[in-house]
Amino acid sequence: MTAAKPRARSGGRGRPSKGTGLDLKAAILDSAEGLFSRHGFYGVTTRQVASEAGVDTALIHYYFGAKRELFDAVLLRRAEILNQERAQAMTAYEAAHPGTMTAEGVIAAFIDPLVERALTGGPGWKNWFGLVAQINTTPAWGGEVMHRFFDPVVQQLIDTLKRALPEADLADLYWSYQFLTGSMTLSVAETGRIDQLSNGLCQSSDLEAVRQRLYTYCAAGFEAVIRKARA
Repeated sequence: MTAAKPRARSGGRGRPSKGTGLDLKAAILDSAEGLFSRHGFYGVTTRQVASEAGVDTALIHYYFGAKRELFDAVLLRRAEILNQERAQAMTAYEAAHPGTMTAEGVIAAFIDPLVERALTGGPGWKNWFGLVAQINTTPAWGGEVMHRFFDPVVQQLIDTLKRALPEADLADLYWSYQFLTGSMTLSVAETGRIDQLSNGLCQSSDLEAVRQRLYTYCAAGFEAVIRKARA
């Protein structure tokens, strides 16, 4: 029989015991991340998160507030890291290719940090990517959440693509990004859909295969839309 996970007790009035704060916050975020990725925002309670993390429910409210604030904290923890990596990658690409940028090069700089994290970041990052894929296709409030957490780095992508493709109409760049974001989030979510569709010929966990194809696919779409608009 497996021993029950010991629960971290609060220090009174919902406060943590001394010296446990950072570990407890990480445990709560990890547990919430896994639960939200599997069941969505509405399918998870703070009580379930507390049970999964082995803490008192009061500690969740102490550190994060209500469930929505916990959800935002889960998103923000990795979004800050990823947004910085993408911004730096695009800036470095532009600096290294003055006057010779390509759509595929810019898009690779934007997407590759996601693929790299999905490849090497462990189960936490995989849970987070699955959660972002859900949010990106949630009509009621997904757009607002994506706006709050990702718009600055997406705008950098659009601006950099405009410098790489000066003939492009801005509306075409925004529409093409709309199509890119669906392809990108689905590809790193590893849903298993392509495994079944291809009868095992392709594996959603084969992120190197994704890397070899996704950037070229997305860039070709941008370029085709721009060509058609100019025809």
